[in-house]
Amino acid sequence: MKLAVIGKDVSRSDSPKMHTFIARNMGNDITYEAVSIPEDEFESRIDGIISRYEGFNVTIPYKLSVMSRLKSVEGDAALFGAVNTVKCSDLSGYNTDGLGFMLMLRNNGIKVGGKKVFLLGAGGAGRAVARKLVQGGATVGVYDRNTDSALSLKKDCPQVEIIENVTPADCDIIINATGVGMHKSEGISPVGEDVIARAKAAVDLIYVPAKSRFLQIAEQLGKQTVNGQAMLFYQAYYAECIYFDVQPDDGQAKQLFEKYLKEIKA
Repeated sequence: MKLAVIGKDVSRSDSPKMHTFIARNMGNDITYEAVSIPEDEFESRIDGIISRYEGFNVTIPYKLSVMSRLKSVEGDAALFGAVNTVKCSDLSGYNTDGLGFMLMLRNNGIKVGGKKVFLLGAGGAGRAVARKLVQGGATVGVYDRNTDSALSLKKDCPQVEIIENVTPADCDIIINATGVGMHKSEGISPVGEDVIARAKAAVDLIYVPAKSRFLQIAEQLGKQTVNGQAMLFYQAYYAECIYFDVQPDDGQAKQLFEKYLKEIKA
């Protein structure tokens, strides 16, 4: 099967490595390419991508714009209004981000039902996370410096509570779904020790660096910590299951992820 990931700049994407590993270990044969598309070329190139590949993954900034080319949008993709996985045979779109996030929590022993969650960030990742947490029975408070983003999430997901000012408050899980802590902001935490100290577990969707400043503080405070690499791997696993019409299995996904970590460290 000929697959790819498309985005504005996917030159450093881990997707080809992850998808090739997952497919190989599930007994499937694929080729997987990374295709960077400048924003002013998306409209002229997307039909060629659809005809060239049997399936492809979608990342920033095309998760919304690709939907105009699809005949159906399934499951979470319809709920989120964003697509990260496309099957070209029937032009169907899916979103595996939320599934990957929830499996990451489950496989780290973190339950969300009845839990109080403080979510930092109401952008693309934050929206997916918030919806899945609410679905799972959590009480979710959301803070975003961009008030419009928070209000937009509240409109689409009325169950969330908008937090206007970050102050220390007890919660079961604090989640960083902002970009703070990576690239130019590496070494910076989106919130201080006083806020992190009031949580029982800290989850950062960032996976480079492997231990963000946010997670370093949480670890020093004795909190359970989880970084976002498993979410990235699991959303890829769910996408592979969609491509090959295979029923996902939590145990298989966890075994594959553990094997993948050993392989990349070897």
